[in-house]
This record gives sequence, structure tokens and C-alpha cells, in this order.
Amino acid sequence: MPQTYIGVDVAKDWIDICDPATSRQVRIPTDRRSLRSFAETVGTSIVILEASGGYERPVISALSEAGRLVTCVNPRHAREFARATGRLAKSDRVDAQVLAEMGRALQLAPASQRSAERQRLSDLTAHRSNITTMIVAEKNRLRTTQDAWIRRNIARHIKTLQANLAKAEAEIEAVIQEQDDLREQAARLRQIKGIGPVVSATLIAQLPELGQLDRRRIAALAGLAPHANDSGHRRGKRSIWGGRGTIRRTLYLAALTASRFDPRFRAFKERLLAAGKAKKPVIVACARKLLTVLNAMIKTGTAYRDAIV
Repeated sequence: MPQTYIGVDVAKDWIDICDPATSRQVRIPTDRRSLRSFAETVGTSIVILEASGGYERPVISALSEAGRLVTCVNPRHAREFARATGRLAKSDRVDAQVLAEMGRALQLAPASQRSAERQRLSDLTAHRSNITTMIVAEKNRLRTTQDAWIRRNIARHIKTLQANLAKAEAEIEAVIQEQDDLREQAARLRQIKGIGPVVSATLIAQLPELGQLDRRRIAALAGLAPHANDSGHRRGKRSIWGGRGTIRRTLYLAALTASRFDPRFRAFKERLLAAGKAKKPVIVACARKLLTVLNAMIKTGTAYRDAIV
């Protein structure tokens, strides 16, 4: 039997459902009872929906609890697919139809479901990132503010944010230490200089595919794969783009440290610099190599010193 797909466009208060197999197009509220009823009608179809700033989570949760198949796609990819198929109009109903057609045309596979612990870890690392962003913003304001009262108020706010940051990091570490698999994976990742508690938690939470894909696919997923830019006789510069921005930035900073203090990565960086490569692309290459090593370590269950890539 051919695989069937159901498109779901997610909004704050409702979802629009398009099931081409039954020609059903309905809108239902996003309360828990309605979502559970919808999950019971899905059967063996794969539900395709977009990432919608967190509004998709209750839908995914209801489908997962019912044992249904679901995958979440990048909204930009869905919009580009709609334009490629001549769908220029945009509405909730149209978007649901496009998602169903996208699943069928591309034969999208269901995503592996995160455990509750990994989902909480993902939320905590995102929360920590938000706090650090606010701390940087407040410190910038403090440097440019002259009024004494405002400076005192900003300073108090920074102290509060720093206390919240410490609590968030402690909670992240507690979640990792409570689970055997997370604790083992974190310990393995931290064997490399440049991979500390924050980086390892981010990789575990935001890159659950680590160790499950080959080096090229994992690099593309992390936004570290060089993409060609050629046309006719012209050979353009390769560049990285797309992927998961949080993972790319995290690995870049980790590679910066590893290329200074880890002998293997320091030698790799110096070899590229001696070949005339610019410094920033060299650090990107180190980040890609770092990801390849980490991927091999998780896939084979080996220590860093034994990892062969």
C-alpha cells in the first residue's frame, strides 16, 4: 500500500487538517481533547506540519502519545515547495494542502520522537540562550547610559539575570545526570577540549541525530557543509548556509577553543593556515571536523583518543 500523508497547518487556537485520501478538510481547536480525537483518526498516515514557534508541540505530543507518525518541516522549505508547484496564495487551508502534497511528493519519512527528558533539555538550553542574550543586551545598555538611577536599575537586572542563568545551567546539568544515556553521552562529548557542559547539553538537546547519520548528512544538518555555487564555466566560492543555526554557532565557538588547546585540532588549523586559507574558513573547517569526530564517537561508542575519522 502506498504511504498516505495528512497536512496540518498549525495556528495558536486551531489547526487546519487536509487528508487527501478521504478528501477531508476541517478545522479543529487546539485543546487537548480535540487533538486526541484527531490523533485517533490518523491511522497509518504520516502527519506533516511546520515548526510554528512552539504551537506545534501540543499537536506532536498528542500524535506521539497515540503512536502516530509525524514529521515537522522547515517553514521555508514548505513555502518554496508551494511556489515551485504554482501555489502563490497563502492561507491556513492552502498551507495544509501544500504540506500534504509535499509529504507525498518528497516521500517524507516520520521523524524520530524525542524523549520527555530530551525535550525538557531542549527547552532548558533554549531558555539559557534567551537569558544570555538579555544579559548581553543589558550590558550594552549599561555602557551607553549616563543616568545614575538607570545604571543602578540595569545593574540590578543584570545580577538577577546572572542568578537565573546559574539556576538554568544547574537544572540542565541535573537533567543530564538523572538519565544514564544522557550522562554517558555528555561524558563522551566532554572528552574534547572545547566541549563543556553548555556545549554538550546543546548538542544532546538540539542535535539528537548525532551518531545516527553519516558525516556529510550530519554536517548539512548542522549548517557546516560547504555548498557549491557553480554555473557554466564559473566556479564560485563554496559557502555554508542553512542547517540549525544554534548548532552551527555552538560548534564554531567550540572549534575555536579546540583549535587552540587540542593538539589534533591545533595541527589541523596550522596546516590549513600554512596552505594559505583565511582564518575564519579555517575555524569553520575545524568545526566541521569536530562534528565529524563527535559523530563517529557517538556512533561507535569509542573514546576520543580512539576515534578514527
